[in-house]
Order: sequence, then C-alpha cells, then structure tokens
Amino acid sequence: MPRPRFLPLPLTATVAALSIALCSCSSAPGSADGGPARAAAAAGDDAPRMTQQEMNARPRDALRRGGTLVWAIDQYSSQWNPLQADGSEASTNDVVKALLPTFWRSDAGGVQTPNPAYLSDVRSETRQGKQVVVWTLNPKAHWSDGTPITWRDLQADWQALNGQDPAYRTATSNGFDQVESVVRGQDDFQAVMTFKEPYSEWQAMFNNAGNAPLLPAKYVATPELFNTSFKNRIPVTAGPFTVGSLDAGSRTVTAVADPQWWGDEPLLDKIVFKAYDTGAMPQAFAKGEIDFYNNGPNTEGYRLIRSTAGGEVRKAGGPNLRHLVLNGRSPLLEDARLRQALVQAIDRAEITRTDLAGLDWPYVPMNNHFLVPSQHGYQDNSEGLSRFDPDAARATLDALGWKPGAGGVRAKDGKELVLRYVAPAANNLAENESEEVTRMLAAVGVTVQVQTVPAGDYFDGYVYKHDFDLTSFSLLGTPFPVSNSISTFQQDSGSNWAQVGSKALDRAMADAAKADSADEETAALNRADAEAWQVAGLVPLYQRPAIYGVRKELANIGAAGLGDVVYENIGLLK
Repeated sequence: MPRPRFLPLPLTATVAALSIALCSCSSAPGSADGGPARAAAAAGDDAPRMTQQEMNARPRDALRRGGTLVWAIDQYSSQWNPLQADGSEASTNDVVKALLPTFWRSDAGGVQTPNPAYLSDVRSETRQGKQVVVWTLNPKAHWSDGTPITWRDLQADWQALNGQDPAYRTATSNGFDQVESVVRGQDDFQAVMTFKEPYSEWQAMFNNAGNAPLLPAKYVATPELFNTSFKNRIPVTAGPFTVGSLDAGSRTVTAVADPQWWGDEPLLDKIVFKAYDTGAMPQAFAKGEIDFYNNGPNTEGYRLIRSTAGGEVRKAGGPNLRHLVLNGRSPLLEDARLRQALVQAIDRAEITRTDLAGLDWPYVPMNNHFLVPSQHGYQDNSEGLSRFDPDAARATLDALGWKPGAGGVRAKDGKELVLRYVAPAANNLAENESEEVTRMLAAVGVTVQVQTVPAGDYFDGYVYKHDFDLTSFSLLGTPFPVSNSISTFQQDSGSNWAQVGSKALDRAMADAAKADSADEETAALNRADAEAWQVAGLVPLYQRPAIYGVRKELANIGAAGLGDVVYENIGLLK
C-alpha cells in the first residue's frame, strides 16, 4: 500500500487521531481448495493492492433525489461518542459520520482535501521553530441547536483528548497530546493550534477518514460531559443528516436529511442504520431487508450477494486487519514468555486459509503488526515468534513450570492452564477461529473453553471490560499508518485491548509519529513491530478483505479503500 499523499504544505507534522475501529465481522469457512485465491498466492501475488476503490462513483447530477438506504451495522451502540473509550466501534463510526463534522475528504489513494463545508482555509507553518496549524472555519457551519462552530470547539476537543486529565475516558490521546495550545485567531472562526513537536499526520485530526469527527464544546468540555453526553443519545449534530430517531428496542438509528444543512443537499431522504448479528446480514440482504452491509470475509455471504437479484459485490483492499488478542492482565497470561509460547503453538496460516477459503483473496498471514504484505517496508521482525512451532511452544511451557498433568492438561502450582475464549454469537469467523485455536492449543497441553456471548454485548460487555483471556476481531484502519496503531499498542491506552506494552514499544511508535520521511517512519514501525512480537498481546492474523454487499442502484458507496464516504453524495441511479 503506498503511503497516503498529503496536501503540499509548508511543514508536515503528525497529529494522530483515533483511527482504529473495532468490528466483530463474521465469515464462514468454505471449501478447502480456495480456487483463485490459492492460485494467486502460489503465483507470488502475495496480497491485493490497497489503493483500489469500488464505490460505483457517479456525479451528483447522474443521481435522483430522494429515497431511503437501509444500512446494516453490527452493533447498536450505547456510547455514541466515537472518541470515548467505549465508542470506538465501526458501527458507531458508520452512524456518526453522517451526523458530525469532518474537516477533510480522503480519496482512493489517501489524498486529503479540506472539506469546504467546514473549512474556509487551513495551513501548517513554522513559527518560532514550532509547527502551527491555522484552522479557518466556514462561518456558515453550525450545530443543530443553532450554535456556530467556532475555535472553542477545537479547543475543547484538544483539552478532552490531550491525555492530561485521566477522568476523560478517551480511546486515544495520541497527537492531541503533542498540542501545546489552541487559541482564538483573528476571530471566533479561526483556531491557532501550536504543537510541542512536529507531527506529520496532523490531517487525521477532525477527520472522518481517521474516525475522528469534531465534537461540540458544549458536550465535551468536562470529563462528565465527554463520558456521558453521548451515552444512549446523540444530543446535537452538524452534518448533512440529523437524527430522526434512536430506537434501542429495534436497534435502529434513523438519520434524516437536515434541512438546515448549508452544504450540498443530501440526495437521500434518510439512512436507516439497523443492527444485525453479522451472521444474519447476508440473508437479510438476500431478502431485501437491507441495502448495504459489510460482508468482510464471509464466504457464504459472498456467494449469496452474487446470486441476489439486484445485488452486487463491491470489494477493495484497505488497511483492515484481523487479530487474535491475548489479555496480558488475565491471571494466567501475565507472563510474556507464556504468551509467546501460545502464539508459536497457533498455526496462523491455517486460520487464514480456513477463514478466507472460497473468497477470491490470497491466503497470506501477516507477520507484521503495522505494515501489510504488499506495503513498502513490510518485513518479519518476530525473530521466529511468527513461525508455527509447537515443539518450541512445548519447550517454553516446560521451562516455565507448566507441566503436563492429568489428561495431558498442563498445570503449575496446582492450577491448570485453562483459558477462556470469548466469541460473539452468530459469527462464523469467530466460531472458526475459536475452534482452530482450541484444537491447536490442546496439542500443546493448553485447554481452551469457548464462551459464546450475544453479538450485541460482545464489545460493551466483554472487550471493553477486558473480560476474556483470548478473543479475536477485526481492526478497521485508515489512510494514516501511524495514527492507526499508536493507541492500540501504547501502554495504558484506552484502546490497548491486550493491556500489554513496553517503554521500547512506546518510544518506537513515538519515533514513527514524528519521522521526517517515509523511510524513517517505516524503520521506526519495524522497530515497534519487533517489540510488539515480544509483548505478544495483539497478534496479527491477516489483512482483512473489504467486501460489501450493495444494491446495484446505489452510487457513491461501497468499498472505500483509503477513501471516505461522502454521505450527502450517496444516491440512487436515475
């Protein structure tokens, strides 16, 4: 994947915004032969190219006015603030991107362009040796309660996200913690942001492509407001759509075109976001209940989309990854050496093959936490930990004092090595992975007990509470390679699902964030990758295919790749 290109500006400096969103994302194992995918991999085409995009792109004047889009999401959120620790879900982001401000547009190659609906001008420059970004706001932009969007909103977001006050339960502070001040510029519609040190990905800030929309000062100015104002409600909007209704009973959010919107008029009348268990989405699409859903690596769903009258597959590469997670604060998993042994006992290539069988996608496991196989600088820094080696795993477990006992189950100090794998229900991908991991770890004397939980409770009830020993889910990334990852690996971050890390890993990620060149950034990411293998918490499985089921008549929506969806431009063909 080529690095995203940024607008030519006097100074590049990074601001890392929240950029990873979680997705349980189902799949179904298919035939073992794999057809075209296996052939492509064998031919050396190790990974799909990631600059592609399949959105049925059409100009606005080619589309008709009106209509309703039913968009399936995988969870009805209880926290609608996507920057709060409990809100960083793909489903939450899908909804709020229609409702909240984004200062940028991202194309298929990751090029960032200012969104004139919110920005009249933006520039980055050097003042007295420091990077300064001047945000000049569109004075027409306002919140749905009539309050204008001003510099105070940017200041309040920075104060909430800078990490200085732990009472703000943020999903991330990276980037914002490098900002020294946000002050009023020439008037209320200009914010002057000064950084402590340069940050090259500053365009990820206030950016839907970075999963970081602007939030209103009125509702984030204190920790209590930040944490609770969007709890079970969306109190204010400032996008092309506004909230028509929130219905927890039917797990549905209805977004309606906002008549007060000052930008291009939305082509659709409404978007209905309805939560489904991911395994139920393909049938709902085939029955005509939904118009658009994220199929991911669901083989049966892939086949069903192609056989559904009026439906089509739209797929592209993207920075989306499937991971296995080992909870480093679980009593049995606190020792990094034990976690390393478990990783070596798991055949990630076999999991990749069984997860992706039947899809036109290569069966290539990832051996790097930050870079995908087709990306410049990709290399294996694991020092052998990425290799499936059950004999090495057994030797390490023996050395750690975990000896085979009754029934072959390893035990130490009277305690058996029995781990709990939490998997969302109606999710064939998670079902396959939990079965494979159970079988593989049993071969080295480790027992895995699978706990299947309601899909709607999976993140809120288990992942966010770190209530698991093992689990797996997808991380949906953005055009910003460093911003994608810092909060996921940083010690004590609200988005560090494995709850492991090291000072060396933090330093390497910080070096990547302030790198002056792509090569320096890549080198730092590879240093970080080496450390990530050692802490052995979040384990990469494979690059997740971005595959969507879409009604053929829908335009400007589908597999966005490195781009973003412009909600006001989604429409129906004439």
